[in-house]
Amino acid sequence: MTDHGEIEPTAQDQGSIDLLAAALRRDAADLEVYAQVLTGTLADALPPGAVAVERKRSLGDRIAGRPGHVERLEVTLDDQRLILTVATGRPSGEICKVVRGVVLSRRPVPLDEWTRELAAAVTAEARSSARAREALERLLLGG
Repeated sequence: MTDHGEIEPTAQDQGSIDLLAAALRRDAADLEVYAQVLTGTLADALPPGAVAVERKRSLGDRIAGRPGHVERLEVTLDDQRLILTVATGRPSGEICKVVRGVVLSRRPVPLDEWTRELAAAVTAEARSSARAREALERLLLGG
């Protein structure tokens, strides 16, 4: 058990978490690519409603039919909500403990820690979901 009362990941899970975190960090240098990875592959893999995206569309985006730039991303899995805000040009992460829809605690974290927590949550989801496992494999293989 961890300090937060969670079950420790197995060695295989830890390897998957490390690989996924590295894959996510690889794209973090370009926030737009990072946001696309998170809103695309992971949103498709996770349960409906697990990923919420707030975008800002410029006039040019609206005219061209583009979705706009991601300003905020929320990933909710089990009792955890991971929030990534990129509106300021510098990403900021926050991890929230949620029980029955009520946020009990909020903790600001650096992008690396946010990415690691996201990787752990997705890896845990992949244990019970074939869709999440397939998306995880696509992400790790770069496809």
